[in-house]
Amino acid sequence: MAYYFCLKHHTVEGEDGCRAKDRLGPYDTEADASRALDKVAERNEEWDEDPKWNDSKGEDTTA
Repeated sequence: MAYYFCLKHHTVEGEDGCRAKDRLGPYDTEADASRALDKVAERNEEWDEDPKWNDSKGEDTTA
């Protein structure tokens, strides 16, 4: 069974939950689905700090 995190209700749900546009997943376990927003935040932080994707780091962009 697949699990999803509903962005609308902030709950874990099964395959028969809310519309796909309102949820993250699929996840293998309920525990993984319940950590969905934490995982998103972790990935965003990693990507924000990745020098390959952060061209403006150290550059003056106020000009």
